[in-house]
Amino acid sequence: MWLESSSVERDLGVLVDNKLNMSEHCATVTKKANRMLGCINKGITSRDKEVIIPLYSVLVRPHLEYCVQFWSPLYKRDVDRLERVPRRATRMIKGLGSLPYKERLREQLGLFSLEKRRLKGDLITMFQYLKGGYKDGDSLFTRIHMETMKGNGCKLLLGRFRLDTRGKFFPMRTISHWNNLPREVVDSPTLDSFNIWLDGVLGHLV
Repeated sequence: MWLESSSVERDLGVLVDNKLNMSEHCATVTKKANRMLGCINKGITSRDKEVIIPLYSVLVRPHLEYCVQFWSPLYKRDVDRLERVPRRATRMIKGLGSLPYKERLREQLGLFSLEKRRLKGDLITMFQYLKGGYKDGDSLFTRIHMETMKGNGCKLLLGRFRLDTRGKFFPMRTISHWNNLPREVVDSPTLDSFNIWLDGVLGHLV
Protein backbone atom coordinates (compact mmCIF):
# COMPACT_ATOMS: atom_id res chain seq x y z
CA MET A 1 0.00 0.00 0.00
CA TRP A 2 1.40 3.38 -1.05
CA LEU A 3 1.32 6.34 1.30
CA GLU A 4 -0.34 9.37 -0.22
CA SER A 5 1.55 12.64 -0.27
CA SER A 6 0.09 15.61 1.59
CA SER A 7 1.05 19.29 1.54
CA VAL A 8 -0.45 19.96 5.00
CA GLU A 9 -0.75 17.84 8.14
CA ARG A 10 -2.23 18.53 11.57
CA ASP A 11 -0.08 17.61 14.56
CA LEU A 12 -1.39 18.24 18.09
CA GLY A 13 -3.77 20.87 16.73
CA VAL A 14 -1.18 22.72 14.64
CA LEU A 15 -1.32 22.74 10.83
CA VAL A 16 2.14 22.24 9.34
CA ASP A 17 2.69 22.52 5.59
CA ASN A 18 5.56 21.22 3.51
CA LYS A 19 7.26 24.64 3.44
CA LEU A 20 7.01 25.21 7.22
CA ASN A 21 5.78 28.78 6.75
CA MET A 22 2.74 28.40 9.05
CA SER A 23 0.55 30.70 6.95
CA GLU A 24 -2.26 28.17 6.67
CA HIS A 25 -2.32 27.65 10.43
CA CYS A 26 -2.39 31.44 10.98
CA ALA A 27 -5.38 31.71 8.65
CA THR A 28 -7.17 28.84 10.38
CA VAL A 29 -6.76 30.10 13.94
CA THR A 30 -7.67 33.64 12.89
CA LYS A 31 -10.90 32.34 11.37
CA LYS A 32 -11.74 30.45 14.59
CA ALA A 33 -10.95 33.47 16.76
CA ASN A 34 -13.04 35.81 14.61
CA ARG A 35 -15.93 33.37 14.70
CA MET A 36 -15.84 33.32 18.51
CA LEU A 37 -15.49 37.10 18.66
CA GLY A 38 -18.55 37.37 16.43
CA CYS A 39 -20.52 35.24 18.88
CA ILE A 40 -19.51 37.55 21.71
CA ASN A 41 -20.44 40.61 19.67
CA LYS A 42 -23.90 39.24 18.89
CA GLY A 43 -24.61 37.55 22.21
CA ILE A 44 -23.37 40.11 24.74
CA THR A 45 -25.08 43.50 24.99
CA SER A 46 -22.57 45.09 27.35
CA ARG A 47 -19.62 46.94 25.83
CA ASP A 48 -17.83 47.62 29.12
CA LYS A 49 -14.17 46.65 29.17
CA GLU A 50 -14.79 44.68 32.39
CA VAL A 51 -17.00 42.38 30.31
CA ILE A 52 -15.37 42.31 26.86
CA ILE A 53 -11.73 41.86 27.90
CA PRO A 54 -12.27 38.77 30.13
CA LEU A 55 -14.40 37.16 27.41
CA TYR A 56 -11.77 37.93 24.77
CA SER A 57 -8.97 36.64 27.01
CA VAL A 58 -10.72 33.36 27.82
CA LEU A 59 -12.64 32.54 24.62
CA VAL A 60 -10.77 34.25 21.76
CA ARG A 61 -7.08 34.74 22.49
CA PRO A 62 -6.33 31.08 23.30
CA HIS A 63 -7.05 30.22 19.65
CA LEU A 64 -4.31 32.68 18.63
CA GLU A 65 -1.72 31.54 21.16
CA TYR A 66 -2.04 27.78 21.55
CA CYS A 67 1.40 26.20 21.06
CA VAL A 68 2.59 29.50 19.55
CA GLN A 69 6.26 28.88 20.40
CA PHE A 70 6.14 26.26 17.67
CA TRP A 71 4.09 27.96 14.96
CA SER A 72 4.84 31.66 15.53
CA PRO A 73 4.14 33.53 12.25
CA LEU A 74 7.05 33.95 9.88
CA TYR A 75 5.75 36.71 7.63
CA LYS A 76 4.42 40.21 8.23
CA ARG A 77 1.18 39.42 6.42
CA ASP A 78 0.50 36.66 8.95
CA VAL A 79 1.47 38.88 11.89
CA ASP A 80 -0.98 41.52 10.64
CA ARG A 81 -3.69 38.93 10.04
CA LEU A 82 -3.50 37.72 13.64
CA GLU A 83 -3.31 41.24 15.03
CA ARG A 84 -6.58 42.19 13.34
CA VAL A 85 -8.45 40.07 15.88
CA PRO A 86 -7.51 42.10 19.01
CA ARG A 87 -7.92 45.27 16.92
CA ARG A 88 -11.51 44.26 16.32
CA ALA A 89 -12.04 43.17 19.92
CA THR A 90 -10.77 46.42 21.42
CA ARG A 91 -12.92 48.49 19.02
CA MET A 92 -15.97 46.78 20.52
CA ILE A 93 -15.32 48.41 23.90
CA LYS A 94 -17.40 51.47 24.71
CA GLY A 95 -15.54 54.74 24.19
CA LEU A 96 -12.40 53.22 22.62
CA GLY A 97 -13.40 52.62 19.02
CA SER A 98 -12.05 55.94 17.73
CA LEU A 99 -8.65 55.67 19.44
CA PRO A 100 -5.51 54.29 17.72
CA TYR A 101 -4.91 50.59 18.35
CA LYS A 102 -1.73 51.02 20.41
CA GLU A 103 -3.40 53.62 22.60
CA ARG A 104 -6.38 51.35 23.16
CA LEU A 105 -4.09 48.50 24.20
CA ARG A 106 -1.53 50.05 26.52
CA GLU A 107 -2.95 53.32 27.81
CA GLN A 108 -6.59 52.32 28.15
CA LEU A 109 -6.48 48.56 28.72
CA GLY A 110 -2.93 47.82 29.94
CA LEU A 111 -2.48 45.03 27.38
CA PHE A 112 0.30 43.95 25.03
CA SER A 113 -0.20 43.31 21.33
CA LEU A 114 -0.14 39.67 20.23
CA GLU A 115 3.31 40.26 18.77
CA LYS A 116 4.66 41.43 22.14
CA ARG A 117 2.90 38.58 23.91
CA ARG A 118 4.61 36.09 21.59
CA LEU A 119 7.98 37.69 22.31
CA LYS A 120 7.28 37.59 26.04
CA GLY A 121 6.33 33.92 25.81
CA ASP A 122 9.52 33.15 23.88
CA LEU A 123 11.69 34.90 26.47
CA ILE A 124 9.94 33.18 29.37
CA THR A 125 10.48 29.81 27.67
CA MET A 126 14.13 30.72 27.08
CA PHE A 127 14.52 31.64 30.77
CA GLN A 128 13.07 28.30 31.84
CA TYR A 129 15.40 26.40 29.50
CA LEU A 130 18.49 28.23 30.74
CA LYS A 131 17.54 27.91 34.40
CA GLY A 132 17.06 24.15 34.16
CA GLY A 133 13.27 24.14 34.02
CA TYR A 134 13.38 21.56 31.22
CA LYS A 135 15.48 18.40 31.10
CA ASP A 136 18.60 18.93 28.97
CA GLY A 137 17.18 22.29 27.90
CA ASP A 138 20.48 24.12 28.26
CA SER A 139 21.94 21.92 25.51
CA LEU A 140 19.85 23.82 22.94
CA PHE A 141 21.97 26.93 23.37
CA THR A 142 25.65 27.89 23.40
CA ARG A 143 26.61 30.45 26.02
CA ILE A 144 29.17 33.15 25.33
CA HIS A 145 31.67 33.24 28.19
CA MET A 146 33.23 36.70 28.41
CA GLU A 147 34.09 38.26 31.74
CA THR A 148 34.11 41.81 30.37
CA MET A 149 31.00 41.42 28.25
CA LYS A 150 28.77 44.49 28.03
CA GLY A 151 25.10 44.16 28.87
CA ASN A 152 23.82 40.98 30.48
CA GLY A 153 26.21 38.25 31.53
CA CYS A 154 24.25 35.39 29.99
CA LYS A 155 24.52 36.03 26.28
CA LEU A 156 23.99 33.26 23.76
CA LEU A 157 25.65 32.47 20.47
CA LEU A 158 23.51 32.92 17.38
CA GLY A 159 24.52 30.26 14.90
CA ARG A 160 24.55 30.52 11.13
CA PHE A 161 21.81 29.11 8.96
CA ARG A 162 21.29 28.98 5.21
CA LEU A 163 17.49 29.15 5.13
CA ASP A 164 15.62 32.22 6.37
CA THR A 165 12.85 29.93 7.60
CA ARG A 166 15.11 28.36 10.20
CA GLY A 167 15.98 31.77 11.62
CA LYS A 168 12.29 32.39 12.34
CA PHE A 169 11.88 29.39 14.62
CA PHE A 170 12.47 29.16 18.34
CA PRO A 171 15.20 29.35 19.62
CA MET A 172 16.90 31.22 16.74
CA ARG A 173 14.38 34.06 16.66
CA THR A 174 14.69 34.58 20.42
CA ILE A 175 18.47 34.74 20.92
CA SER A 176 18.98 38.34 19.76
CA HIS A 177 16.12 39.55 21.98
CA TRP A 178 17.56 37.63 24.93
CA ASN A 179 21.04 39.07 24.38
CA ASN A 180 19.61 42.59 24.46
CA LEU A 181 17.92 42.17 27.84
CA PRO A 182 19.45 44.08 30.77
CA ARG A 183 21.59 42.13 33.23
CA GLU A 184 19.10 42.49 36.08
CA VAL A 185 16.42 40.80 33.99
CA VAL A 186 18.39 37.70 32.95
CA ASP A 187 19.79 37.39 36.48
CA SER A 188 16.31 37.18 38.02
CA PRO A 189 16.30 34.49 40.72
CA THR A 190 12.76 33.29 39.99
CA LEU A 191 10.35 33.10 37.08
CA ASP A 192 7.97 35.48 38.85
CA SER A 193 10.62 38.17 39.22
CA PHE A 194 11.74 37.64 35.62
CA ASN A 195 8.14 38.11 34.51
CA ILE A 196 7.86 41.41 36.38
CA TRP A 197 11.14 42.75 34.99
CA LEU A 198 10.17 41.62 31.50
CA ASP A 199 6.86 43.47 31.57
CA GLY A 200 8.77 46.66 32.34
CA VAL A 201 11.21 46.13 29.49
CA LEU A 202 8.55 45.23 26.92
CA GLY A 203 6.37 48.13 28.00
CA HIS A 204 8.97 50.54 26.60
CA LEU A 205 9.26 48.83 23.22
CA VAL A 206 7.41 50.40 20.29
